[in-house]
Amino acid sequence: MPEHPWFKELPLEITICDADGILLDMNDAAAEVFREDGGRALIGSNVLDCHPEPARRKLEQMMKHRQKNVYTIEKNGRKKLIYQTPWYKDGQYAGFVELSMDIPSDIPHFLRN
Repeated sequence: MPEHPWFKELPLEITICDADGILLDMNDAAAEVFREDGGRALIGSNVLDCHPEPARRKLEQMMKHRQKNVYTIEKNGRKKLIYQTPWYKDGQYAGFVELSMDIPSDIPHFLRN
């Protein structure tokens, strides 16, 4: 993938896989989060192999049906938003992108009209 400066140092984790689940790229923050698992050495491996059941089955279904998945988690005292969504190239399904970002525990919520 071409290198994009904004992608590399963005302060949230971004991973990208192709339609078969092969990890294509990750930014610096994602490489750091997955450092103990290999970091950038994971590029070229299948993301399904990195997920135990039942997460693996859920990811398989998301990829098959091209469905996004959005949720929050709390781990090691950090609350995070996880946003997994299909991506497309020239209108054709190309794989999945995962964004993972820290969010405050008391995040403001605004209703806009």
